[in-house]
Amino acid sequence: MKKPLICISSGSNRQPLTGSPIRSLTCPVSYPSAIEAAGGIPLLSAEQCPEEMAELCDGLLLSGGEDMDPCWYGETVLNETVVIDSLRDRYEAELCRAFLRAEKPILAICRGFQLLNVVLGGDLWQDLTEQLGFIHSDARLRHPCYAEEGSVLQQLYGSEFRVNSTHHQAVRRLGEGLWVTARSVEGIVEGYEHRTLPILGTQFHPERMTGPWRDERTPDFADWFAHFIRLTRQDG
Repeated sequence: MKKPLICISSGSNRQPLTGSPIRSLTCPVSYPSAIEAAGGIPLLSAEQCPEEMAELCDGLLLSGGEDMDPCWYGETVLNETVVIDSLRDRYEAELCRAFLRAEKPILAICRGFQLLNVVLGGDLWQDLTEQLGFIHSDARLRHPCYAEEGSVLQQLYGSEFRVNSTHHQAVRRLGEGLWVTARSVEGIVEGYEHRTLPILGTQFHPERMTGPWRDERTPDFADWFAHFIRLTRQDG
C-alpha cells in the first residue's frame, strides 16, 4: 500500500521575507519522526504553494510554535508574552483553508490547534496566567487530561491520562463544527474533533510523547499518529 504524504507546517525565525537576517524556516524533528513511524511520508510546507500542497498531500499536520496574532479574532496583543509571526499566520491560514476545502485529514497540535480553531471562527485566551490564573507553560509538567466518552482520545487512552504542558494560550470560544474531546482539571480545552470532517487536535504535544522523547509519565502516543495515518488512507 502506498504511504500517505503528510504536509507539516514550518516554524520560522520570525524574520521578514527581505533584508538581513534572512527569514529561515524550521521544524522540530519530533513531528516528521512521528509521521514516519506511523507509516507516512513527511513533507515540510516551507511556506509555499498552499493550494498545491493540499492537492499533492494526503493530510496536514499543523505544528506548534509562536502565538497567532489576536487581530485574527478581533483583539489586540494583550501583553509581552504574546509573540507573533504574521507571515506564518497568513500562510498557515491559507494552507489550512485549502485542506479544509479538500476535506482532507488535519492533525492540529498546540499552535496549530489554536490556529485551526480561529480559522473556523473561534477565539483564544491570550495568556492563561494573566487572564485565568493557570500555569500550563512548564515543560516539566505532566497533568491529568480527561477525555470525553466516544472521542478518539478516550477510545485510545481511556477517560483519564497524563499529558505534557507547554502552552500559555488556549482555546476560548470553539470554532464552528468542533466539539471538545478532552479538558484539563481546570476545564482548559485539551482536545477537539470536527463533527463532520476528519480533523483531530490537541493542545498538548503528542509528538513529544512517543519515540525517544517519551517518558513513562504519559501514554505512548504512537497510536494517535497511527490513527491519523489511517484517516488519510480512508480519505484516499
